[in-house]
Amino acid sequence: MIELLASLIILTIGAALSYKDIRISLVASIVAVLVMMISGNAAYSAMILFVALLNIFSLYAMRQNQIAGLDYALVAIMAIATLYVFMVDNLAMMLVLFMVVSAPTYLLVMVSDKNLNVDVGIKYVTFMVIATVLFIIGAVLLYSTTNPLIYSLAFLMLIIGLSMEVGVAPVHEWVPDVFASADPIPVSIIASLAKFVPFIIAYKIIVATATPSLWPLLVVVGLIAAASMFVGNIGALTTNEPSRILAYSTVANMGYILATFVAVTAGKEYIYFAIAGGLLQLFVNSFGKVGYFASIKSEGTSPITAYLLTFSFIGLPPLMGFWSKLFIIYSLVYSQFIWLAVILVLNSAISVPYYIRLARLLGTGWKFNLTSAVVLFASIAMLITLIPPMWFVDLVSMMKGV
Repeated sequence: MIELLASLIILTIGAALSYKDIRISLVASIVAVLVMMISGNAAYSAMILFVALLNIFSLYAMRQNQIAGLDYALVAIMAIATLYVFMVDNLAMMLVLFMVVSAPTYLLVMVSDKNLNVDVGIKYVTFMVIATVLFIIGAVLLYSTTNPLIYSLAFLMLIIGLSMEVGVAPVHEWVPDVFASADPIPVSIIASLAKFVPFIIAYKIIVATATPSLWPLLVVVGLIAAASMFVGNIGALTTNEPSRILAYSTVANMGYILATFVAVTAGKEYIYFAIAGGLLQLFVNSFGKVGYFASIKSEGTSPITAYLLTFSFIGLPPLMGFWSKLFIIYSLVYSQFIWLAVILVLNSAISVPYYIRLARLLGTGWKFNLTSAVVLFASIAMLITLIPPMWFVDLVSMMKGV
């Protein structure tokens, strides 16, 4: 693909010249992502671009970090892979993209504008390597076996690898410690842009390999999703530290998204609604985490932006978080998982107190700096769905491999 090659060349040149001026890499990274957008779906590409730009400008606010200049290129590579994964259904290419998105986070998690967080990096990388191995083995076996026992084992390996990668309970041990110990800006990248590719690839693999005997395994997935919702929301209720609240919030949100996998054996319409709900929730989680972690970095933000992010996470209509949960609930009900839909609604109610507390902790006043601008644009992104997003369901129906 010409656009992909051009993007990579631009990134390479920008990163090489960053030793002279990191702004060269900043501009090159933005241009590279824009070039890659040409060949993608306009709506999906625009939203991913917005997440990537927020991540890049967040990094620019801490431009004294140990890999300043290279960090923009790493985020751009992740964004390009996230754009490209929407357009492919080849297993080998999907697994390459999975590693391309995961690997840059190994370095990003350690950087800060103070000291290099090596201890945090070691813990994070250990979990991610195990997650990658499980995910890849599970994916390859799902495509290569017809034996029901091996298929079941491969499916569970894929789900466990995915869960460990994104932070689903009960394999979420790395999330609270890394979120609380690492610099807020790199963590916001791990909590946002890095989440899309693992879920999109898992959707494509499971839809492509689904069999009629999958139902008992889907029940297991539903139980894991429900456990992650409860663990995340109850964990967030029991802490007052903003970073840990956001860590447990991520565990809960990943549970909401994992729940959508139970719809893969339903009709196409329900699969589209399930994936649309999952992807919208990923965007809610991305914009929210970028905004909140930028608020932590700047030691506060405007109460208006803090509450706008909060209300979207809670699911107040017509913000993005309302539509994502509505689509997920719709797909669960019509896939005969009414009990899981009820658990999701219950957990949304449980989350209200800690999200309100988080808005109070961080909504201490507007500051005129770059991170506050990032928070502002992240909160404005939650208004994208003021027009009912049925267009997003249509977007999912155009995804290759679904």
